[in-house]
Amino acid sequence: MATSQILSEEYDVVIIGGGMAGLTAALVLARALRRVLVIDAGSPRNAPAGHVHGFPTRDGVPPAELLELARAEVAGYGVDLVDATVTGLEPPAAVRTADGRSFRGRQLILATGLRDVLPDVDGLDGRWGVDVLQCPYCHGYEVAGKVLAVLGTARTSIQQAQLVRTFSEDVTLVLPGDIELGEEDAGGLAAMGIRTLRGEVAGLATEGGALAGLVLADGRTVPCEALFLEPEAELEPGLTEHLELDGDGCIVTDELGRTSQERVWAVGNATDPSAQVVAAAGDAYRLAVVVNAKLLEEDLGLAVASAADGAGEQDGAGEQGGAGEQDGPEEPAGLEEAAIREAV
Repeated sequence: MATSQILSEEYDVVIIGGGMAGLTAALVLARALRRVLVIDAGSPRNAPAGHVHGFPTRDGVPPAELLELARAEVAGYGVDLVDATVTGLEPPAAVRTADGRSFRGRQLILATGLRDVLPDVDGLDGRWGVDVLQCPYCHGYEVAGKVLAVLGTARTSIQQAQLVRTFSEDVTLVLPGDIELGEEDAGGLAAMGIRTLRGEVAGLATEGGALAGLVLADGRTVPCEALFLEPEAELEPGLTEHLELDGDGCIVTDELGRTSQERVWAVGNATDPSAQVVAAAGDAYRLAVVVNAKLLEEDLGLAVASAADGAGEQDGAGEQGGAGEQDGPEEPAGLEEAAIREAV
């Protein structure tokens, strides 16, 4: 990743995560003349996918190419870009990296995204993002009309199968025994023409380098040319020690994007696993505006305090008439100390 020659000791904003959410926030803040650092581990969630879809002007662009374009843009505004894995947060707004470095900002944005954890099915990893897919809105168009299957990983797989049905008349939902299927859900699936099978998927069948079916533990094969599933997802370890998480393991924020930790904000898949690329970018733009407003609030407080100190010093000098030694005014607090004092 490109980076500027000299890294500042302290930044206005440190952003963890160099995906579209992190880079969008960096772009907005850099254009507001803020000193910004983006730290990225180089493992975007959508890396296995061949193309990004639903992003106007960039529909069909490979994920890596989209990120390269965005990196070049933010670097042009003076954003520092560092290749590193963040291993921990140091409140209020500093981070440690795996290579032993430490970076500090007045505000910290977590835009790390999530890491998908796939079911333990032989051959699944190698086909993830190719013909084993997650999002029908991202990939349904490309497999429309094909023989499709949905692997049940949670009760939400029932709704996923119903959505997948809009792309094909040939859809099979494979449910393991631990997912209940109520009478109403079963009736709805049947009414839509979705076949439902009970079984554990043990592996994948391929033909000519393409997915051909699911191999069940009992030996049955379910034909399919593409498979949809909702994997579990998790945050990178080491980033959540000081933060409140929800039941899904995502970072809890308020409506503005503030986390439970002072000076730490979050956006993108780290807070919403379903956020698509364009949605994450939009949310990050809004968050960057809010974070800049917080910086402006702090700047105003510092300016007012400095002006008051200057006025007090002049008044004191006038009263003393300049005679004799006297204690000087307190040294003004550094930016870090003042920022902590003025924290939300």
